[in-house]
Amino acid sequence: MFTGLIEEIGTVKNIRKGNTSSQITIGAQKVMEDIKQGDSICTNGACLTVISYSIREFTVDVMAETMRRTNLNNLKSGSKVNLERALKLNDRLGGHLVSGHIDGTGIITELKKEDNSLWITIKADESVLKYIVFKGSVSIDGISLTVAEANNKQFKVSIIPHTTQETTLLSKKIGESINIECDLIGKYVEKFITNAANTKQQSNIDMDFLRENGF
Repeated sequence: MFTGLIEEIGTVKNIRKGNTSSQITIGAQKVMEDIKQGDSICTNGACLTVISYSIREFTVDVMAETMRRTNLNNLKSGSKVNLERALKLNDRLGGHLVSGHIDGTGIITELKKEDNSLWITIKADESVLKYIVFKGSVSIDGISLTVAEANNKQFKVSIIPHTTQETTLLSKKIGESINIECDLIGKYVEKFITNAANTKQQSNIDMDFLRENGF
């Protein structure tokens, strides 16, 4: 579990591509402080497992499903990535609960400055947008952000200078792909409601049935 508060920007050092998967080596400093094999590191919003490491870099395996669902297949040597170590139970939750499981990708369609903030407009599929809620939380490339506007075609976030300086958002351009993880709560609520509705439709038990059977 993560918070969406980026600890540092890492640099892709090497990518070894398989048929549908990849092995990526990333240079970093802060996340290396207490790193262990098997640790989870959120990389551009995707939870990846450390398989090996040295003093200034670590290597992760990226399976085919992750490559399909994220923008990690666009990375190349020298690419910058947002990094965050897994949340400790005694840490402050300054962002929101982020699982590192990407729901889909979006495309940046507009970048607009407003005083000290940067507005980013993102186009995404309906399967993702249905979980995007005005003033709700969303993770973009692993960054915890608040939805400022939303409709059935796109949504907007407004970024403060600190976020642009401490993450990869400053280097993003119109047309680029970003990873999106929607807030966990909405997905669980939808699942519970759907299951309850299906159970009610399938059940033959009603008030008449209960009366006929002595209840």
